[in-house]
Amino acid sequence: MILKRISVLNYKNLEQVELNFSAKLNCFFGQNGMGKTNLLDAVYFLSFCKSAGNPIDSQNIRHDQDFFVIQGFYEASDGTPEEIYCGMKRRSKKQFKRNKKEYGRLSDHIGFLPLVMVSPADSELIAGGSDERRRFMDVVISQYDKEYLEALIRYNKALLQRNTLLKSEVPVEEDLFLIWEEAMAQAGEVVYRKREAFIREFIPIFQSFYSFISQDKEQVGLSYDSHARDASLLEVLKGSRERDKIMGFSLKGVHKDELNMLLGEFPIKREGSQGQNKTYLVALKLAQFDFLKRTGSAVPLLLLDDIFDKLDASRVEQIVKLVAGDSFGQIFITDTNREHLDRILYNVGSDYKMFRVEKGEICETKESEI
Repeated sequence: MILKRISVLNYKNLEQVELNFSAKLNCFFGQNGMGKTNLLDAVYFLSFCKSAGNPIDSQNIRHDQDFFVIQGFYEASDGTPEEIYCGMKRRSKKQFKRNKKEYGRLSDHIGFLPLVMVSPADSELIAGGSDERRRFMDVVISQYDKEYLEALIRYNKALLQRNTLLKSEVPVEEDLFLIWEEAMAQAGEVVYRKREAFIREFIPIFQSFYSFISQDKEQVGLSYDSHARDASLLEVLKGSRERDKIMGFSLKGVHKDELNMLLGEFPIKREGSQGQNKTYLVALKLAQFDFLKRTGSAVPLLLLDDIFDKLDASRVEQIVKLVAGDSFGQIFITDTNREHLDRILYNVGSDYKMFRVEKGEICETKESEI
């Protein structure tokens, strides 16, 4: 899938933007805070029905405005045009449409426009809590497996109901707990099996990318832990119920799964340098792209937001070789450093567009201006 054109109105600091894109490489340069990331976030919104950075939709409306609109005009590999519309008014529900027809459920859209974004916010995958790492698995698997997404939604609804019962100040019958525990167990077993299968297949792809970027300087790994591995998930939930009542929430289940990120045999969170951490995250996301490309029906879009910071010259060079090659489809890349972008353009050839971003205004620059 190729994003041919985008129209953005009142999204974050972007007042009005109309851009036509290259089918290969689109570069955005400008100082920090000018709107480069906001443009990538608008592209992300069209794929995931939400912002990558702020899940509260109304807070993405430009200051002093009452609405935002994002429209993307795509072309499938067979040439079929696709139009995606998202509109949001303050104090109103957002609208999401494909070819002017509104979706009944936003989850039906997920996976239609596969996308991978690499950004400075990814540092939370290493530094943050386990919920960040579960979200990483969820974002990948949900884009190619509808059964997984539906099971995850069912599990989270049942978890919410069980937690409500755990907080109850009046006695709750055991049968009522069992209803939601059985629902959690049924959906949770699906989530667990699919996460485990994904990680098993994903690890060698990820290690291959890390090895290329680092030029075999370090060994990295991933391991997956889940309460569902220990025993039947239903038995785990029932066994934890009395303690959960004391705490007021569910201590066990697939909502507590952990994805361990390793440098050698130790947690990279504890052992890794800034450059190693950044290499790990870039390799993780490029592997995510490769995995989605193998498993999906469309080549994902690749969004690279300021990815060269904290990397030495040799690792930058290796990433440039990767993104300039033929393995990727359409790429959107931002940087404050023109030298990085110029080096990529030199390697990639002629099929690119360069955009200057300043105070929320974005304009294409001609070759004579570069």
